[in-house]
Amino acid sequence: MEVLLCFIMINGSFTSLYHILYYRKSSARKLRRSGVNLLGGRALWNRLFPLVSAEIQDFDLDRALNNGMLPRHYLAVNAKKRLQGYVGVYLKEEIMAESIVRNLPSFSRFLEAAALTSGEMVVYNNIANDCGVSAKTVKEYFSILVDTMLGYYVPAYSKTVKRKLIQAPRFYLFDVGVTNYLLKRGHLENGSPEYGHVLEQFVILEMTAYLHYTDSEEALSYWRTSSNIEVDAILGDAKVAVEIKSTKEARPKDMKGLKAFSEEHPQARLILVSQDANPRVHDGIEIMPVKYFLSQLWSGKIV
Repeated sequence: MEVLLCFIMINGSFTSLYHILYYRKSSARKLRRSGVNLLGGRALWNRLFPLVSAEIQDFDLDRALNNGMLPRHYLAVNAKKRLQGYVGVYLKEEIMAESIVRNLPSFSRFLEAAALTSGEMVVYNNIANDCGVSAKTVKEYFSILVDTMLGYYVPAYSKTVKRKLIQAPRFYLFDVGVTNYLLKRGHLENGSPEYGHVLEQFVILEMTAYLHYTDSEEALSYWRTSSNIEVDAILGDAKVAVEIKSTKEARPKDMKGLKAFSEEHPQARLILVSQDANPRVHDGIEIMPVKYFLSQLWSGKIV
């Protein structure tokens, strides 16, 4: 197994991408809050993600879905202790030391709720009830996760043609391993509902990283109607629609959302990511095995 690690010169010393991922978060929020001089546009702002599939030779999907993609976590036989340390460092160093929140226990409960709703529409009132705080506080907590790069909003696709669309955003934590740890998941069994949820989050995060690293102008969104027909990912202005399923053989019922989307956007390329053994086309929908889709994505052949 081979993993590409990046080393960057900081203050005269080389540091690994892994350590930046551990300690980058404090700097991001401090910069946003303190109003520092960013050299009048002469400094370039960039975002570092955990490892992506294209950086790992002999990429192991099951390992990635269980451990996450932070380098030492991905490589670990059992990543639980390292994940425990990672979340602990975040809470102690970022939240407690900087007094970002006044009530750390409520924020800890919120982290679990954020993990539980990762990939779902964000409804602040519902999460507030679970955490015992106000909806305003929950909204601020989400902003902390975004500012510290622990999560991302995926907006709803809003161009209405016929169907009434849902407009609430979705939220994804930045790493599936962190999500697994917060939800106290054991080993994910292929075919379980949890495996399907994590696979969706993983593919969404890969697309997010790809669009950022390639400076793509195409936005990532999702599509959902008021009658609960949905597509997991829309790339650009309805250029590509991607549905993600963990099924080992895609069937017509898995394509319902893509079919509905194509009725309103017939020009869209339709892709169903699944665990099928081989890529194929069914009724105008490209069915791609997960690893095949990822290789196509990072080769620039999806968008």
